[in-house]
Amino acid sequence: MDIEIFPHRYLSADTTENLLKDLDEIEGVKRMVLQGQRLPPAESEHPDRRIITLKGQEIDLQVKTGRVLMEIQEEAVIDEVRNVCENYLPFGFNIHVGTYIRKQKTVSDTLKYGETLDEVSDELVGLTDQNAQLSERVRILKKK
Repeated sequence: MDIEIFPHRYLSADTTENLLKDLDEIEGVKRMVLQGQRLPPAESEHPDRRIITLKGQEIDLQVKTGRVLMEIQEEAVIDEVRNVCENYLPFGFNIHVGTYIRKQKTVSDTLKYGETLDEVSDELVGLTDQNAQLSERVRILKKK
């Protein structure tokens, strides 16, 4: 089951980092994807283009977070997600249930990866634009 957290405004880097840390502690969250407008290159010194730390790993935040897509195990997780969001998103947010993250490899994946498609991990499916370099757009953080 997928849910979308749709904040009523873009999130700062600090809010994004804190929100992700608390969401990651919820049992039943399988995957999370950030969507939003791309930030300028690191050389531009944009205040929201910085390194955030999750699970001890440094991640270059490349988007101004506008939506957080999550794959969850069961519907009961939504209440826990809502509680975390209320702490960090006082300006309001919506949570929608739907299908947001692809679960299976598609024809587009076959065209992009060709013969190496079998080498692409199933946990990477649906996490990024098929036109982008995977290493530049996806970061996998393993659960404990």
